Amino acid sequence: QVQLVESGGGLVQPGGSLRLSCAASGSIFSTAVMGWYRQAPGKQRELVAHITTGGNTNYADSVKGRFAISRDNAKNTAYLQMNSLKPEDTAVYYCYASPLVGGTDFASWGQGTQVTVSS
Repeated sequence: QVQLVESGGGLVQPGGSLRLSCAASGSIFSTAVMGWYRQAPGKQRELVAHITTGGNTNYADSVKGRFAISRDNAKNTAYLQMNSLKPEDTAVYYCYASPLVGGTDFASWGQGTQVTVSS
């Protein structure tokens, strides 16, 4: 198991930026993939982005060109830079880490952080 601690998030105006961080402790083998899902009220959870230890990334179509995920393998920490934020990005963002690429059956999860985009 991996313990994940999220930071960042908050209230921002449309067009603004935020950065989320996710620090993992525990087995490095359990963090082959790190990323974020988000869930808005009344909606299903959706993948936002993920990144492998090798730097391969995947993004939801809705955030491509606006969000950038990165990681520092030495610190076992992932980052999600969110730019040009829109009201529809409002959600609770959950960091995760998984030993496998694809799926979250064996994932560990962070506590979640609220992102609110509103004027």
